[in-house]
Amino acid sequence: MLKSFIDNFVDVYFHHYADFDGCLGRKQYWLAWLATVIIGLITGFIDGLLFWGLLPIFSTIAGLALLIPGIATGVRRLHDTGRSGLWYLLIFVPIIGSIILLVFFLLPRKEVDNKYLC
Repeated sequence: MLKSFIDNFVDVYFHHYADFDGCLGRKQYWLAWLATVIIGLITGFIDGLLFWGLLPIFSTIAGLALLIPGIATGVRRLHDTGRSGLWYLLIFVPIIGSIILLVFFLLPRKEVDNKYLC
């Protein structure tokens, strides 16, 4: 289980670092999201121990390193549901945009009439 979790993270974030083409299934997306949360918690904990939370060096580095692949996974997940990656711009609409994206990310793959389907 842990090996497949790590393999998924490496595949999504390193092999497809800035890959905005193609699709990403629900399981792969949410496992990558979970890995991002875990990395954020670990780096935040380390920053808290070393710098009392005043200087978030490790959190900032991790956040910047995961920014592009995080956006790419969201775009590929939207493609999997048959939507354009431009829908990801909803992230800039406070609260409502995030809720709409969450709903889209939870939807199953669109098999019929999906021009993005891999």
